[in-house]
Amino acid sequence: MIPYGRQDISKDDIDAVVSVLQSDFLTQGPKVPEFEGVVCTYTGAKHALATNSATSALHIACLALDVGPGDVVWTSPVTFVASANCARYCGADVDFVDIDPKTYNLSISSLRAKLEQVAIDGGRLPKVVIPVHLCGQPCDMAGLKQLADQYGFLIIEDASHAIGGRYKDSVVGSCEFSDVTVFSFHPVKIVTTAEGGMAVTNDENVAKRMSLYRSHGVTRDADLMTHEPDGDWYYQQVALGFNYRMTELQAALGISQMARLDDFVSARHELAARYDKLLSALPVITPHQESFSYSGFHLYVIQVETEGSGPSHKEIFDSLRSQGVGVNLHYIPVHTQPYYRDLGFARGHYPVAEEYYSKAISLPLFHQMTYDQQDEVVAALKVALKGVG
Repeated sequence: MIPYGRQDISKDDIDAVVSVLQSDFLTQGPKVPEFEGVVCTYTGAKHALATNSATSALHIACLALDVGPGDVVWTSPVTFVASANCARYCGADVDFVDIDPKTYNLSISSLRAKLEQVAIDGGRLPKVVIPVHLCGQPCDMAGLKQLADQYGFLIIEDASHAIGGRYKDSVVGSCEFSDVTVFSFHPVKIVTTAEGGMAVTNDENVAKRMSLYRSHGVTRDADLMTHEPDGDWYYQQVALGFNYRMTELQAALGISQMARLDDFVSARHELAARYDKLLSALPVITPHQESFSYSGFHLYVIQVETEGSGPSHKEIFDSLRSQGVGVNLHYIPVHTQPYYRDLGFARGHYPVAEEYYSKAISLPLFHQMTYDQQDEVVAALKVALKGVG
């Protein structure tokens, strides 16, 4: 089976992890801050907090921005559930903004229209908006920031797919247009730490608060304590936090992987361009790329035309799987999940997202993918589109 995504582990990666295993620190040592420094250097962000997952990073970002009961957070319906759940963990409500039909990212025009209507109705404006850089392509961050300044909301970029990408002249993660940016290092992502995530920000106070929430709300910073420390051993719990820490092994792997990030993304772009050419004569919609963006290309999502007497979306998907192509679907619109339907959402609320879901298929894309594997995927797709196989 050709997987839709696959990690690339080199000898240097293995040596880096083994070196940590032979060191004095498996956790809370020097590698985590070193990894955070590497990501800061790459993105240009001033502060970074490594975590055990991107979900954890989203959660502490919301907490650090004071998301809580009575607030509402808006995000895209086409994303993994964590982009919405992070607000629910804080006791806040969630609402969604429909996607752009070309980029599949949160639609800036839909966001503007929704904000205007809520303001006219006297409803609750969002405390935070979480744009998702789906497949690695950045959202229109300048447009989003203009609305944030106008309506007074904060921005957390969910860049789980987008490390190595750029928006105009900014590296994704620079936080030029946002308060916090979150990355994922899951094995199918561009850079992996097995599991893991990171939140970056230019705001020192937000960084300090995320640091507290990452590690039980405990601090050894005397400036944050209620009184002078009892001694060198002393710490205080000054908030209710969590154990969201990344291990030293994960951080060592991340440092080693980051050295090849640009090569990873470049290889993905080459493969995506080759897919564009190979699929140009087929009845599928290939990914649209905005001129202002340089995608991380975590995913290559096509939309299949299913009108008429041809095979259905599901039949095409099943045919590809049966032919050994590990396609996937990113994502089921979050508002249609049973948990969110119980909160009042229903099919039909976000029609562009639902139309996307009815046609989308993620083809295999990973930076060490060979041309032979890619040709095999395209051949299988041709068979599937004919309704055989």
